[in-house]
Amino acid sequence: MTGISAIGPALGFWRNVRVRRFAIQTAFLGLVAAFGYYLFDQARDLELGFDFLDGRAGFDISHQFGTSYGPNDRRLDLYLAGIVNTIRLAGVGIILATLLGLVAGVARLSGNWLVSRLALVYVETVRNTPLLVQIIFWYIAVFLQLPRISDSINLPPDTISVLPFIEIPFISFDFAFLSVRGLALPWATTEDGFGLWLILLFIAAAAAVAVRFWRAQRQERTGQPSHPTWWLLGTFALIAFLGFAIAGFPLDLDRPEVGERSYDGGIRVTAEFAALLVALVTYTGAFIAEIVRGSLQAVPKGQTEASAAVGLNPFQRLSLVTLPQALRIMIPPITSQYLNLTKNSSLAVAIAFPELVGVSRTIINNTGQTIPMFLIVMATYLLMSLIISLVMNTIHSRFTLETR
Repeated sequence: MTGISAIGPALGFWRNVRVRRFAIQTAFLGLVAAFGYYLFDQARDLELGFDFLDGRAGFDISHQFGTSYGPNDRRLDLYLAGIVNTIRLAGVGIILATLLGLVAGVARLSGNWLVSRLALVYVETVRNTPLLVQIIFWYIAVFLQLPRISDSINLPPDTISVLPFIEIPFISFDFAFLSVRGLALPWATTEDGFGLWLILLFIAAAAAVAVRFWRAQRQERTGQPSHPTWWLLGTFALIAFLGFAIAGFPLDLDRPEVGERSYDGGIRVTAEFAALLVALVTYTGAFIAEIVRGSLQAVPKGQTEASAAVGLNPFQRLSLVTLPQALRIMIPPITSQYLNLTKNSSLAVAIAFPELVGVSRTIINNTGQTIPMFLIVMATYLLMSLIISLVMNTIHSRFTLETR
């Protein structure tokens, strides 16, 4: 009996949940500390400073929109240029992928058999194909097969082919050009009076908001439709145009021209950027489409039936009833897709587009500073991800119902 009583308290001690949790957490903390000490001991003799970023780069970036960086610029400047390229790629990609995913997700639920099946084929095909394969396909099989710059395709074209032997003449004014060197587009340049026009734009925005509030109050008071959104857009457009004329038309259009080896004027979207953008948009849009479809189906069916009973047409049922309720469900998973798109842009290194990872890899090859550069890259991606999450969480909080 004495032996049993001695063992009993010990067993009771380890059966205490708090004791077990404390022991497990202490052991885990010890392992983390040991691993951290090992890393510190291995890196003790390494040069982990960041002074190398002020040195001469030794390479250039030719894909930077509007700005070129050469070998004599600082490595930090070229790294920042790579960040800008990543932000532009991710920013445009998020907008286009959202629009594509919304359309494809709604099309998946369409009553039209052909539309729903086409959306299904798109979603299932793209989602089950590796993104890297899609990037290489768009770059090699599509954009590198475009004509040379001397044979650039005019946009809009000179003629439109209706049948194999019938072509309709079309008015072409050399608005844009497409070739293996990329897409050349017009670009707006500012002139005197642009600052005044910006001030007038703020005045137009304030006036438009005031008009919308007035029309909304009138609609609520009388019960008659007052179209406050259309009044908002019309007021802003009218005042903005009048301000543009008062400021002396402070914007000019810089149209591109075909040169011997490149385009002159305007802005150029390279084949690498275009291939990456198309691949990221189509890939991420397929996942967003499934999120949209599932979120719309999660809305109670009675909401759709009730909106149909009061006489709303299908578009009104979708835009006014179903979609606003589905936003509460779809925003969190869509945020994950935005983060995936931003991080998937690192695959641009496969086709030599100088984004964040491509530029940092070149800097590592030139300097040998692997650990500091990887720390900077990780911190940069972490910061971009946190910003995206913060914005999306703020938007999601606006759609969340307050419950007890």
